[in-house]
Amino acid sequence: MSHRIAVIPGDGIGTEVISATRTVLDAVCKRHAIELDYDEYDWSCERYLRTGAMMPADGLDVLRPYDAILLGAVGAPGVPDHISLWGLLIPIRRAFRQYVNLRPVRVFDGVDSPVRGALPGEVDFVVVRENVEGEYSEVGGRLGRGHPEEMAVQEAVFTRAGVSRIADYAFELARTRRGHVTSATKSNGIVHTMPFWDEVVAERAAAFPDVRWRSEHIDALAAKFVLQPGSFDVVVASNLFGDILSDLAAAVAGSIGIAPSGNLDPTRSYPSMFEPVHGSAPDIAGKGVANPLGAVWSAAMMLDHLGHAPAAQDLVAAMEATLREPGTRTRDLGGTADTRAVTVALLDRLGPVS
Repeated sequence: MSHRIAVIPGDGIGTEVISATRTVLDAVCKRHAIELDYDEYDWSCERYLRTGAMMPADGLDVLRPYDAILLGAVGAPGVPDHISLWGLLIPIRRAFRQYVNLRPVRVFDGVDSPVRGALPGEVDFVVVRENVEGEYSEVGGRLGRGHPEEMAVQEAVFTRAGVSRIADYAFELARTRRGHVTSATKSNGIVHTMPFWDEVVAERAAAFPDVRWRSEHIDALAAKFVLQPGSFDVVVASNLFGDILSDLAAAVAGSIGIAPSGNLDPTRSYPSMFEPVHGSAPDIAGKGVANPLGAVWSAAMMLDHLGHAPAAQDLVAAMEATLREPGTRTRDLGGTADTRAVTVALLDRLGPVS
């Protein structure tokens, strides 16, 4: 099997973790007779500072023929976040209808959670974030710039189609797991969009009588992520709520450095994009100490999406093995290993090619 993969290492530690991930990907793909043909693009904040654009004008057309996109990280000092995100990530997500942002959360053996009750084998859930509408819309504007009465208006946009399809994805995913969905809302304070979200989710739930579900207000839900992290299976949330909850969940799991994500077009009409959650981390960039496991786990999600579940499982198993050993944990996990040592350990766990 052969797949074309667009690689965008991006900024900061993105280049380091993607280099490590490609090495590990090559090893596991060789074991499973999978061929990945990579094309690498320098689309980044560095490119923005040089050319005035995060990616070329025809960037989306360049990416369209690929089977998947592997992204490192985006962001750099001197480039506002809204420039870097709206110049690269968000256009890709929206043009390619990647309406599911999938973020698995696990506490692994060997990883100490800062949360007392978050134990290995007990915390294993998925945040399903709506990824293309909701609170992160382009509707709104600024008025009276520079004057005392200056104002900004930002409109949240929720459509029946958008809420229905993310709810359906969450319920279908729950059927393959433990059969429970939690829907994040704030309908007691947000008077239009959140009651609409609740109504549509309830409508879609009726089509899945075998799946248990409940609705939770976002503030109480965030508290339960900390107090009862083992009680969740699939959590479905709007763009903003899902963004915040998934980062909180990564911290509960022990480190954002191992957190993966997939930006998915479930119809497979367009390429899906896979990226670690940790960001570009300019404070440690270039030091060779970044944790590559978030990118490696994202690559495992990519393999699974491309139809190679056994290869994906091998990658995750190699991750589990390295995390159990103190000598192969990076600093964010309380260890001393550098990026290269973790990469070598992953290759050792994958073993020789038969």
